[in-house]
Amino acid sequence: MFDVVKYTLLFFSCMNKTSYFYQREVKNKVSQLFVSFLVAVLLWWGLLPGIALAKTETPPTPADTSIQPYLNRVMKQLTEFRLDNGMKFIVLERHQAPIVSFLTYADVGGVDEPDGKTGVAHFLEHLAFKGTTRIGTSNYQAERPLLDSLDQLAEQIAAAKAANKKDEVAKLKAQFKKIEAQAAKLAKQNELGRIVEQAGGVGLNASTSTEATRYFYSFPSNKLELWMSLESERFLDPVFREFYKEKDVILEERRLRVENSPIGIMMEKLIDTSFKVHPYKRPVIGYDQDIRNLTREDVQKFFDAYYVPSNLTIAVVGDVNPEQVKKLAQIYFGRYKAKEKAVAQISVEPKQTQTREVTVELRSQPWYLEGYHRPAITHPDEAVYEMIGSLLSSGRTSRLYKSLVEQQQLALTAQGFSGFPGDKYPNLMLFYTLTAPGRTVDEVAIALRKEIDRLKTEPVSDTELERVKTQARAGLLRILDSNMGMAQQLLEYEVKTGSWRNLFKQLDQIMAVTPADIQRVATATFTTENRTVGKLLSKQG
Repeated sequence: MFDVVKYTLLFFSCMNKTSYFYQREVKNKVSQLFVSFLVAVLLWWGLLPGIALAKTETPPTPADTSIQPYLNRVMKQLTEFRLDNGMKFIVLERHQAPIVSFLTYADVGGVDEPDGKTGVAHFLEHLAFKGTTRIGTSNYQAERPLLDSLDQLAEQIAAAKAANKKDEVAKLKAQFKKIEAQAAKLAKQNELGRIVEQAGGVGLNASTSTEATRYFYSFPSNKLELWMSLESERFLDPVFREFYKEKDVILEERRLRVENSPIGIMMEKLIDTSFKVHPYKRPVIGYDQDIRNLTREDVQKFFDAYYVPSNLTIAVVGDVNPEQVKKLAQIYFGRYKAKEKAVAQISVEPKQTQTREVTVELRSQPWYLEGYHRPAITHPDEAVYEMIGSLLSSGRTSRLYKSLVEQQQLALTAQGFSGFPGDKYPNLMLFYTLTAPGRTVDEVAIALRKEIDRLKTEPVSDTELERVKTQARAGLLRILDSNMGMAQQLLEYEVKTGSWRNLFKQLDQIMAVTPADIQRVATATFTTENRTVGKLLSKQG
């Protein structure tokens, strides 16, 4: 039951097609700890087994909690370099197994889309699996004019519909289907995937979030050059074939996750209410009409603007030789021509000055949501916000769960997290509850705010604070234990904060958070004027 909101929150913060990023993308920072929110399906995202906090009021010494020794080891194994065209590589040697994980990080997402073109970043991610002039086709020279004809016919169909020329629309659609069938005979569906699989690759997939698009998979270490060839061709010579079929897939995805989902409708309205001008207010998948109106030309223009070398960062983690990686990178990715990347004009969200509220009545169980604006990941209080989120809503030991679910039995679940729908820019700390039978959302709201206000009036005990700090450290080390987890975290911090080293600094900053810090930030953040409320009520009759 509770997975409904999990999938919806993931959907609004990250469009994806893979278990790995589906599990991690909600919050790609070291201290994301809303573990119980994911534990039903994602067992490995929880705390490390056997981690227990000693019952003592004496906080550990810095030497006990610092991750500096781990950082020192990483620095000895990590090499970073930038090609002449501006593309950056981060290479981390891990020779425990003959496997390498690759992640290509494009610093572009939903926030960068032009008005009226929402969903284009996600659409592009889908099309990036369709191949090139050599992969995904049996005869590109014959296929290309067919693809061009489909674009022309689609434009004519749209014009005929606008003019209400039904007979002409029918005629054009018949012609469209005929040419689409001809193009399909020339296309080799999922050829990229077959090549990767036959060479022993696993996990070929991608994700699109509000701020980034990521492409990733793993190979045996002796396939390094094959990856270099496939990935470089993918963005050097892409062909956005099967465009119209993929548009139908994305529209169905939106219908499933938003239009046919009460919590999906609620989330879209809540985001739109929380943000007035910042593009966070728009769903990553895009609005229905925008998706319908997107053209291959729109996707191509977006690709040309943002998929330039200086906007791409690649992590290679595993059993590799850095010098060989650099040599091959220069051969394959050095072919990209240097080009200045587009810079989207991101509107600055004005300070909220009064409570905002949105209420929706649908055939659904009642949900209550409450969000508060907070600063971006680069803010000095980032670690404090992470600790607040963990104290309130990290698993069954959190304050919200113990109070609202176990003690008062007001809700069936009570969770939340910091950094929604993204964290590169000022965002939301969001809390949500599924109201228990016989209870009302107003009762839940009162109880939730009481727990929030406690952070402002009562100092957090050292024991409770150290518990969530221990969880943060365990959670980070668990994620970094995998090659792909390490690649993801290194790139998130490299691109969003300016250096991958901030990943490790963040945990030391978490360990330094004090009860006074919690009170100070909670008092400044959890105010009536900074609150946005969402109520999903059960429609009667």
